[in-house]
Order: sequence, then C-alpha cells, then structure tokens
Amino acid sequence: MAPALQPAAVPAATADSLAELAALLTGAGVSALDETGWIRVTGSDRVRWLNGMVTNAIQTLAAGEGCYNFVLNAQGRIQGDLTAWMQEESVLLETDRGQMSTLLAHLDHFIIMDDVELADISEPRHGLLVAGPLAASMLGKVDLLADSQTSLCLQARTWHNAVLEVLNTYAPLVPRLELWSDAETIAALRAALIAVGAVSVSPAALEQLRILEGTPRYGVDIRNSATAHDLPQETAQARALHFSKGCYLGQEIVERIRSRGNVHRTFSGFELSGSLPPAGTVLTAEGKPVGELTSVASIQLPSPRAKLCPVQLALGYVRREALDRNLTLEFPGGIATPAALPFAIS
Repeated sequence: MAPALQPAAVPAATADSLAELAALLTGAGVSALDETGWIRVTGSDRVRWLNGMVTNAIQTLAAGEGCYNFVLNAQGRIQGDLTAWMQEESVLLETDRGQMSTLLAHLDHFIIMDDVELADISEPRHGLLVAGPLAASMLGKVDLLADSQTSLCLQARTWHNAVLEVLNTYAPLVPRLELWSDAETIAALRAALIAVGAVSVSPAALEQLRILEGTPRYGVDIRNSATAHDLPQETAQARALHFSKGCYLGQEIVERIRSRGNVHRTFSGFELSGSLPPAGTVLTAEGKPVGELTSVASIQLPSPRAKLCPVQLALGYVRREALDRNLTLEFPGGIATPAALPFAIS
C-alpha cells in the first residue's frame, strides 16, 4: 500500500501570497519543479507492455504527445497516477517524486518476458513551471517560442544554444507550461522570465491554484490507504480513462462500473460557510455520513467577488444520492455547498 502524501499547508493570505496567486490567475508565475519525478521506459515491447499497465491509450500516442493515466491493481483500485509522454525511442512517465519508489516496484513486478527496462531519470532533469494567462507571451519576451495548445504536447526547443523540452500540461483554469533542461539553463531562464515581469510563486500559491482548478492529488484527494481506496470513476477524472484501448490491469472493474452506469460517490468541489474545517472532515446529511473533505483552503481571489473577504473552498467526495436529492451537506461548524470544477473565479 502506498504511503499517503501530506497535503500542503495553505496559510492565511499575506500581501506576498495575494500577489503570487494574482500572477497565476491574471499574469504569469514561475516555480521550480523540484517535486516531479521521471521514469524512462525503453525496450522493443515498451508501448504494448505499458498500454497493458495504465488506464489510458498509450499505443495511439504519436511522438511528442502525452496522456494522463491511473495505475491500478487487479481490484481496480488506484495505485498511483502519471502522465505518459511518447518519444521516438522511449516513453517518459512524469509523476510526483513521492510516488516514484512505489510505482517503479509495481510496474517492475509485471515485467515478465517483456523486452522492457525502467530507469529513474529524475536527478539529471531540472524543470521550471510557467503558469498563467501570460505564460506563453512571457516566454516570447525571452526569445523562447512556445505554442499554447489545449492537448498535452511535448515540444523540443533551443534557447541560447541550450536544448529544452517544453511541455503543454493539463490546464483546466490557466495555461501551464513546463520547461526541462540542465540546471544552468533553467536557472538562467527563471531569472530572464522574472526580469520581464513573471512572478516567483511559492508552493502555497500553487496549492491554492490546484484547489481552484479542482485537480485531485494522489495521496491527498485520491486515496490508497487503510481507510480509503478510490476507484477511477469516483475521482471524476475521465481524462485518465480510455474504454476501447484493449486490456489492462484492473480493466474488468473499470468496465463493470461503466456498464452499471455510475458509482455511488463522486469527486466534487465545495464552497464552505462557517468555520474552516481541516482536511479529512466528514460531511453529513440527515444525520448520516455522506462524504469527506480531502483538501481545504481559504483563498483571497484577485477579483471583485472576494475583495472583502476570502472564499472558503474544498475538494472531496460526496454520495451521488445526496447530490441527486439536493440534501444539505453539513460539517461541524458549517455547511458545504457542492460546486462545479474548476471553481468560478470572477
């Protein structure tokens, strides 16, 4: 069983944090990608084998394309998540560093007679996130052209004679671009971007953006613990699933859920009134448990909606019956109102 990742603390708003979130939502913010891990998959059987290990279609990816995936066990429970990026001679798997050892062990266990090799290549790689509506234009100001695309895309670029990988990543609210190269090049790029107006942002600001976007984090919102084992469809991440790709580990459970039409609970956003509860707080309706909050934050939005006070938002799970009956969802000290994701910020 994978160890639980710890949710990032979201401190009270300060002048710095307000400016950082404003940059992410209205301009461009930059941050080091120190917590990202990389696995390289090589060997002549890599595409066929990996397609049988993850929930999305690997065999249909062209070089430079990517897709988000869950890794399941035979019971259909989520063991981790990753983004697969197709290259000419390999497939790169991008994930959280906290998942690396567990994912490597899980994947390696299923290499039987396959010509497949896995390698942890996290250390040689250095990355920089550039996020916000002005991300691409900021890169243009430092003579680095990057296409703004809605699909996951890896582009090879050069900057001052250095080779980079520019990744268009999942962006439900604002554009997100990742730059990957050697340490010296990434440091120079960061300094150049800040010089033309990008803002250096903290992990706390990025956590607030993640909650606003409604992106679940494995180990926090997607659980694999002694008390919670989430199924793919419960997470509402349809982007991770492909229903005509062929067989893969855990597919029988995923297909059975699809054939029955739905799951009993679903991932959702919530607007909170009352006191701010901690993550892990149980939601009740008519005196019975019907859900749980997995990520919670008080966020000061750079918009007219929240100029006077922060908004209290959460991610979590709720039983579909409670949603269908429009029941009042309560927690000690307040009420949670379901909200569509990503959250409206204007």
